[in-house]
Amino acid sequence: MYRTRLGGKLDGDVLAYVSSMADDAAIARHDILGSIAHTVMLSESGLVSRKDASAILGALLAIKPGSLKGGGGAEDIHELVEAKVVARAGDAGRRLHTARSRNDQVSLDIRMKLRDDINSISALAAELVGALLKVASRHTKTVMPLYTHLQHAQYGTLSHYLLAYADSLLRDIDRLASAYGRIDCSPLGASAIGGTSLKIDRRRTAGLLGFGGIAENSIDATSSRDHVAEYAADIAIMMSGLSRMAEDLVIWSTSEFAFIELGDAISSPSSVMPQKKNPDVLELTRAKAADAIGQLVSILGASKGLATGYGRDLQQAKIPAWRASQTAAGALAVMRAVILGMSVSKDGMARATSSGYLDALEVAETLVADNGVPFRDAHGVVARLVRMAHDAGVGLGELDAGQLRKAQAGIRIPKGALVRAIAQAGPQKALQRRKSRGSAGFAEQSRMLRSRTAALGAARKAISRRERVVSRAYRVLEQKARRLSSG
Repeated sequence: MYRTRLGGKLDGDVLAYVSSMADDAAIARHDILGSIAHTVMLSESGLVSRKDASAILGALLAIKPGSLKGGGGAEDIHELVEAKVVARAGDAGRRLHTARSRNDQVSLDIRMKLRDDINSISALAAELVGALLKVASRHTKTVMPLYTHLQHAQYGTLSHYLLAYADSLLRDIDRLASAYGRIDCSPLGASAIGGTSLKIDRRRTAGLLGFGGIAENSIDATSSRDHVAEYAADIAIMMSGLSRMAEDLVIWSTSEFAFIELGDAISSPSSVMPQKKNPDVLELTRAKAADAIGQLVSILGASKGLATGYGRDLQQAKIPAWRASQTAAGALAVMRAVILGMSVSKDGMARATSSGYLDALEVAETLVADNGVPFRDAHGVVARLVRMAHDAGVGLGELDAGQLRKAQAGIRIPKGALVRAIAQAGPQKALQRRKSRGSAGFAEQSRMLRSRTAALGAARKAISRRERVVSRAYRVLEQKARRLSSG
């Protein structure tokens, strides 16, 4: 249909090379809906007669998105939909493409698809946050070591760890919500690049499709793909966070750590060793995070060197965006199953806190808080204690009076203060004393759980609100199209 000037058909190999039909199935429904909205607007603007609009809309409503696979020699979904309309509606169908181009059409379809993907990915992320909060609520007193540089650092709780990833995912949801606002702008009516002399109503088309506004500048509307890159970047960031969590859980499930045991439903057996319980889904999550990063780079690479205006290179930008959505959807669902299905070894986590001298900072801060010792002096004393205890192979509480005196040599510390500070150490006392906002302290766990539960509720409402706007617009549009097509 588009090759009038060129005459002959494309060579088979060339058609296979330039065709995007294999990737356009994802936007088939969006292309049909966009064409319906465009036709309604053309009819209301007097550019297409009521009779012709009725024929076009009847043809569009008769097309089932699932029937468009294969392509029948079409270069893309836009050509195929138009061809089917012409085949059914006759000459009236030739008016469908009035005042639009494939350039604004494909940009429209991408934006419609990304709106849907953001809503579905955000909903899956919210489900994972809900799972993290559910498990965290059971483990506000489950003591474990917190690590820096993979070395024991401070006492913590499992709930504190899980809340950290709930916070990360809530930021991911927020990033996607922000991107949604920039994607939620209709480019339809920008035509090829410079707009049209025909009297169209771009805002009407945008409203029919549930968009919040229009991408006003016609050059920007047709040739920019920064919103696609932004979406892929948000997915890459999300996947990087999931990969970090997956790595922790892989380590925690080893015999050496034995902090958790993965559920049978999300583990894989060895083909040779019957005792093995392999964390394959977690390992794949790490690898798929690399895929997500690659998808972002692919989008940026396809668009970075283009001259202003549409170039066929941009056809390649949508493929990694679709894959990014698939990657994120799978990872979020799997990680939710992992979190809900894992068994936690409270004893194993508690035992791990007995090594690594996690009392060190607690003793130093007790000297500061209860005795006014300068922190650097307290740090120096405790560092000596740790060195002595390590050399002797004992805990801080097992050092004798002579060793304690030696550790304080040259530093002014009230008599008996060091003994009292050591006596107040240990995970339970330490976490009861820890009060700084956002810390691993017991009291903070309860407060943060309440706060994140409220934040999750607000995020879910925002997602549902966006979904309702779009679904309502589509429903009203289809109802209007059916009325017009029957009259």
